[in-house]
Amino acid sequence: MNLSERQRLMLREMGIRLWSAPSRAVAPPAAEGGAGSAAAGGVAAEPAPRRSNLRGAAAAMPSPASSPQAPIALALALAPAPVPVPVPGITDDARAAQIAAADWPALREMVARCEACALCRTRRQTVFGVGHPQAHWMIVGEAPGEQEDAQGEPFVGAAGQLLDNMLRALQLTREAAPPQRQVYIANTLKCRPPRNRNPEPEELARCEPFLLRQIELIRPRIILAMGRFAVQSLLRSAEPIGKLRGRVHRCQGVPLVVTYHPAYLLRNPADKARAWDDLCLAAQIAEAAASPAAPA
Repeated sequence: MNLSERQRLMLREMGIRLWSAPSRAVAPPAAEGGAGSAAAGGVAAEPAPRRSNLRGAAAAMPSPASSPQAPIALALALAPAPVPVPVPGITDDARAAQIAAADWPALREMVARCEACALCRTRRQTVFGVGHPQAHWMIVGEAPGEQEDAQGEPFVGAAGQLLDNMLRALQLTREAAPPQRQVYIANTLKCRPPRNRNPEPEELARCEPFLLRQIELIRPRIILAMGRFAVQSLLRSAEPIGKLRGRVHRCQGVPLVVTYHPAYLLRNPADKARAWDDLCLAAQIAEAAASPAAPA
């Protein structure tokens, strides 16, 4: 940048550091009044001031007509320092405590108004959950898709139809029925990720208190976790579903059975038989929980 020594000193006093090119041999200064005098654009003979303010620095800049680089130098002098945007931490004790104390109406309202992550800016609506508030069975899926985002209900479309058929085979339903027959269905995320991408870890962490509070309010006898992200959220495990299924786990003190997501089963119908085994295992646990204790 072609700046005079005075301009360099002014910018240096304001804390603006300029890049200096490697030194090159220069001709000795001309005598006073010659071509290299201050009047001809050379170094001024008067000493540089010790302090300078912003107005003085702007006034000392050459006009745009005489120096095309002048607006760039002025922008450097006038541009404010960037202010870092604070990123909230995943753990918010006050928010978690508020969610943990919410009843059903308050929890639903908190989900509807949630802006804890960026998904609030792209959703159509939140997907809270559907079913009996004291259901014996709780089904937990992954994240809402496009149709769930449009209808505000989890597991709709082809995957939802397959889930309904699986539940019907066990005489269960999402429609109005007594709590031993009507399930409760929820997702790990309450908002749809754009383009149905996988949930981000922070998004799952922000939504987790809502799901845990739903489990506490329902107090189901069995949780059926469907899909990789539901399993990871509820069990804190990165193991594949194939290694976790066939066993009884626990979440919030509730027995939990792992199985495949219906969308996966539509792409891999050969695993439907394994999913049926998982449902039968969950049914045995739910029936055992409903049976009276055997006499001592």
